[in-house]
Amino acid sequence: MRKNLIIIAVCVMTALLAVSGCWAITKGRSEADPTPNQYANTITSPPLPQSLTFAGEEVPLDVYWVREALDRELIVNCYQHSKTLRILKLSARVFPTIEKILKEEGVPDDFKYLCVAESGLENVTSPASAGGYWQFIPSTAKVFGLEVSNDVDERCNLEKSTRAACKYLKKMKNQFGSWTMAAAGYNRGDGGLQAAVDDQQVHEYWDMWLNNETSRYIYRILSFKLIFENPQEYGVKLCPAQMYHPIETKTVKVTTSIPSLPRFAEQHNVTYRELRNLNPWIRNNKLTVAAGKSYEIEIPKHPKSNYRDLFKHCDNPYLNLGATE
Repeated sequence: MRKNLIIIAVCVMTALLAVSGCWAITKGRSEADPTPNQYANTITSPPLPQSLTFAGEEVPLDVYWVREALDRELIVNCYQHSKTLRILKLSARVFPTIEKILKEEGVPDDFKYLCVAESGLENVTSPASAGGYWQFIPSTAKVFGLEVSNDVDERCNLEKSTRAACKYLKKMKNQFGSWTMAAAGYNRGDGGLQAAVDDQQVHEYWDMWLNNETSRYIYRILSFKLIFENPQEYGVKLCPAQMYHPIETKTVKVTTSIPSLPRFAEQHNVTYRELRNLNPWIRNNKLTVAAGKSYEIEIPKHPKSNYRDLFKHCDNPYLNLGATE
């Protein structure tokens, strides 16, 4: 009898300790987190369209590997928020220039998203020494008329590099027969893509077995196209005040060497920082101008512009991406 009472007492004490422990844990959680059993983050799959084109050419979304490849790049770009957000903001400043030149050169507007895929709309340098907005390697840049020297790198000149990219893309289009293949050739190189065509006897990008980078390349471009053109569907909320707006500039034509660009900036009542920001193609604190050559330097019309003044009268369609305001 005594043994049974001891066992009962131990069981009761264990139960009481368990209850009090759970109460303490719950109490502690409720003070820090009022909904301890709910995880706030929601992971959802980005929507895929029923149909899609690139540069006016149909994307065969009914083919399973095409659909899955596009899905992969949408997941990447929808969930790497910091990088995608910066690109969206930069587009308000960079796209107007690119769109104008693409139209003038007869290249489809969708190729602005190739620039996004290449550089994120910034002047960056790859491990393979490709540089600028359109990621030319030095040798290819020179073939298409861009100067790359100690003082100047025109791969970082948005207007000149965009025109060079247009020339390259039109060459690829003539060689491979479609804009989609031209985009693939831009990434793989005409020699590499031609070797794949000759080996596989396939002329459609969607059916080719290519290296990993080029296999993902067009889908990366398409994912940016979808996000930019359907911002609300992909959770984008940006208002004009949050975008990076175009800076109004005036052009100063230079025909003689400038021994000191900081002094040149001072003479034009701007900071050296503004001068370099607006002319990223300048690589040095001086500029050597050869006989018979000239350069155009952009100077801000309103030095140290107040950011509020930059978007007051702007009608750029990229300034209200998914905004609810």
